[in-house]
Amino acid sequence: MNDTFRPAVLRPMHYVILALLALATFLPGFTTIPPFDRDESRFAQATRQMLETHDFVSIRFQDEARNKKPVGIHWLQSATVTAVQAVTGDHDPETTPIWAYRLPSLIGAVTAVLLTAWAGQLLFGATAGFGAGLLMAVSVLLSVEARMAKTDAVLLATVVAAMGALGRIYLDRRKPLPPTWGLTLTFWVALGVGILIKGPVILLPVLGSIVTLGFADRDWSWLKGLRPVPGLAIVLAMVLPWAIAIAVATKGQFFADAIGHEFLGKVNSGQEKHAGPPGYYLITFWLSFWPGSLLVGLGAAWAWRRRHDDAVRFCLAWIVPTWLIFEAVATKLPHYVLPTFPALAFLGMAALLSRIDAKAAAGRSSTQGTLNQPTTAGRIGRWAVVFVYLVITVALAILGAGAPLRLEGTNLPAGFVAGALALATGIAFVVLERIGCLKRLTLAVAAGGALSMITILGLVMPSLKAMWLSPTIAQAVADHRLCPTTVLAASGYTEPSMVFLVGTKTKLGEPDMVANHLADDPGCGLALVRDKEEPAFAAQLAARGLSPELIKHFRGFNYSRGSWANLALYRAGAPVNAPAPQTPADQVPADQPKPATPQP
Repeated sequence: MNDTFRPAVLRPMHYVILALLALATFLPGFTTIPPFDRDESRFAQATRQMLETHDFVSIRFQDEARNKKPVGIHWLQSATVTAVQAVTGDHDPETTPIWAYRLPSLIGAVTAVLLTAWAGQLLFGATAGFGAGLLMAVSVLLSVEARMAKTDAVLLATVVAAMGALGRIYLDRRKPLPPTWGLTLTFWVALGVGILIKGPVILLPVLGSIVTLGFADRDWSWLKGLRPVPGLAIVLAMVLPWAIAIAVATKGQFFADAIGHEFLGKVNSGQEKHAGPPGYYLITFWLSFWPGSLLVGLGAAWAWRRRHDDAVRFCLAWIVPTWLIFEAVATKLPHYVLPTFPALAFLGMAALLSRIDAKAAAGRSSTQGTLNQPTTAGRIGRWAVVFVYLVITVALAILGAGAPLRLEGTNLPAGFVAGALALATGIAFVVLERIGCLKRLTLAVAAGGALSMITILGLVMPSLKAMWLSPTIAQAVADHRLCPTTVLAASGYTEPSMVFLVGTKTKLGEPDMVANHLADDPGCGLALVRDKEEPAFAAQLAARGLSPELIKHFRGFNYSRGSWANLALYRAGAPVNAPAPQTPADQVPADQPKPATPQP
């Protein structure tokens, strides 16, 4: 077993262990968590429409062009959905479950874990690589991204592949022999795939590290090892065909929107209210990379002291420019800095191994032990890191245990288990890191981190029915469908997950649009209206001579907006102000007076 925790070189067994750990962490909840809002549902719905229309060039969400990200993730999702349909025999895109669209993210996340171990071995040795892969496999953010049908898990795999090859080429720059073609091809192919997945985002760590190292070392000659001429030809051959096709299909509008609005627009303003101050990622990182954030925090000072070592220098060049750019950008989401996490994991593991080795050496030499005593500032910094880490651990435990009580009004045993596991894992990690026992530390973080993610994401989250409004709405629409051609129109709740679950033809808009929908199709149409829009909807419907007939009420937590929502499902009721049936005068009962004859 000791060979597993301090291997001289990574063997297939180590990659199998990491793959099994990653799958054990990522799979619970993979098929049971409903579609997330908003990005996941938009990506999945756009892929579904590709399969419905057989147009694999243009990207659309309903009737709107989705000129935001390149097509790569949609091609991967189309492939996995088609494979699932072939296995199940159900070829209707409308009925294919969300997990079929998530498969590329799952594969990308597991691949990213394995590539982290591979790249870590190239930079810091097998032990650091294995440990870094382990930290990635149980991290909070990657556990979430593996369960979401979007770009970031696949992008991470391409970044780690490209940066691992680039790092090895940088470390070998003084060797007489050029880099192998395997490393060069890995770099350029990963770069091409990354561009097809998320456009220029992969260039931030790649070009950021190249430029930083070039100026810091005042040496650019090592870039010859990348073989840039054939490499760029490979990337262009991968990217240009679709780039030309989408430019022709949209008359250039895709690049105007994707670069001008989506990419550059995030620099100046927080899109969709996703804004945050500088330092946002320094705060969110403690949770997003939990439980490994402890090692990164404790290893920061060590990494700065070793910044002249080639491997550490390369990791800092990988992290710092990308991190600073995202801190400066107005739009902020926790997953934006995910491409830097493998490098942070490398430094955290390398710092831990260095401290363990120094402690072992100190035990053999009293002089060495005296020289390695931490300074007062070092001790204060260490306790500050531990304090912040434990605060985040307690917050995660409270979240796991308290979310069911807050959203469902009841206690879930799984919630208490999740909270207890998170708390125990965090405390054990702190204690075992201090003791410096690598074997126990590895087992604790693997078991505790994985079980925490399994219970929180696999058991607690799917059970929070209040936050999954769209599945409830979709079930109600299915139960009360008036005709085979019934279409739902909605106002006040327009989340993409509802479109994915109810159907592509679902209409989203204002109360007057919903009223028009019922008036145009009173026998089959359905309407979903939030309580705030009900007066306007009822007035608009009355103006068209109809009244709303209530079918069902809904109440749930719209987490995309951060507020509770009261919704109602309607159909068109009886016409308002309809003339009463007329009774002929000769049929009026004798005890009632006959109506007066109108005077001219």
